[in-house]
Amino acid sequence: MFRRIEEILQSIGLDIVKVLKNLTDLPYYFRKYKTLKAQKGKDNLFPFGKWYPRLREWKEQGGVASGHYFHQDLFVAQQICKHNPKRHIDIGSLVDGFVAHVAAYREIEVWDIRAIDSKVHNMRFYQADLMQLPKELIASTDSISSLHAIEHFGLGRYGDPIDYDGYKKAIENIHAILQDKGRFYFSVPIGPQRIEYNAHRVFSLSYLFEYLSIYFEIEHLSIVDDKGDFHKQVQITDEVIANNYGCHYGCGIFELIKK
Repeated sequence: MFRRIEEILQSIGLDIVKVLKNLTDLPYYFRKYKTLKAQKGKDNLFPFGKWYPRLREWKEQGGVASGHYFHQDLFVAQQICKHNPKRHIDIGSLVDGFVAHVAAYREIEVWDIRAIDSKVHNMRFYQADLMQLPKELIASTDSISSLHAIEHFGLGRYGDPIDYDGYKKAIENIHAILQDKGRFYFSVPIGPQRIEYNAHRVFSLSYLFEYLSIYFEIEHLSIVDDKGDFHKQVQITDEVIANNYGCHYGCGIFELIKK
């Protein structure tokens, strides 16, 4: 029961465990403040401003080089650089991660159901619902990415209409937008298949292989496992597919080619 309550509180931004850990660091915080205040003395070159406690960072590593977004964003950006498409369109991926990586070396078009007001060099933003297909986009590009995005389609999380088959419509429309032999870089959560409303869907590898094979050749599969470790272009076996590479909530990164 406590675990369930903790999950609900975390979902609305209240992390009880984190709060308790932070409280244990308050004595350290005030000891350091007392030392700094004594060193400052009567000097007013840098007066104290508002309180801004950062309580656990002294115990943490200098950065996080693991997890779904870190690995997928870096790897797929490298693959796009390698293949150098004429036009690349991204659908719903993280702007301050993957999109920024790609924009560092080439132009990228970014389509999202939510508005993006920023103007950034090498990024062109379009507001669009990819569950609806504008006819003028058919066969218009040789390269598309959608990383950790399509699992949300149709669940209403980002203001999109509720649609149980929203992910299917998105994938079918992406297939239509791609030119023949165009590349699609696609990632979603993998594990036992389920909806965790209204956050996302989780897909089983067996279902993804069955469904994606209708529209695409599956060139490569990479995995970020439950520990956040990256496994590049894994050997695809029946066992890997059947047990989701041992993942409950991993990330499958597909490199696909339009049939």
